[in-house]
Amino acid sequence: MKIIPINNFIAKPTDIWMKQWFLLTSGDYSKNHYNTMTVAWGYFGVMWSKPVAVVVVRPTRFTYEFINKYGTFTLSSFDKSYKPDLNLLGTKSGRDGDKIAETKLTVIPSSKIEAPAFKEAELIVECKKIYWDDFKPENFLDPTIENKYSNNDYHRMYFGEIIEIRGINKYSL
Repeated sequence: MKIIPINNFIAKPTDIWMKQWFLLTSGDYSKNHYNTMTVAWGYFGVMWSKPVAVVVVRPTRFTYEFINKYGTFTLSSFDKSYKPDLNLLGTKSGRDGDKIAETKLTVIPSSKIEAPAFKEAELIVECKKIYWDDFKPENFLDPTIENKYSNNDYHRMYFGEIIEIRGINKYSL
């Protein structure tokens, strides 16, 4: 993997979010206090003249505690051979034990932030939180959105300034 300057970053956003997925990890690697979960909703963009990644987390998820407590998070993406691991990490809770130990993945420190990433990733996006807000059902303009929230567990949205991107050649100009 190599460092990818933000202006050289290439991604097919709908493919990477909807088909490939990410592991969202927050916490502090040096304190061995972190959690990860699989995410398939989010985006990359520009806000306040900063490159950002936006992720959403339901308050019922264990990762919610970590992303609220800590100031950084990573997004790690993998080739399709790791899909079973991402599936497990998206369905099991870290509250119930070391779910990462049940996968083929290896936690590693990030280059510039406290939140860890994964050695096997083909893309790692390191982010510093700069804003959050809760989804408000009264603001949903499309009535079908409410169908995603049968338990009224509305996501919290986090904007993370992209601090560094590391990836394989397919993510770089």
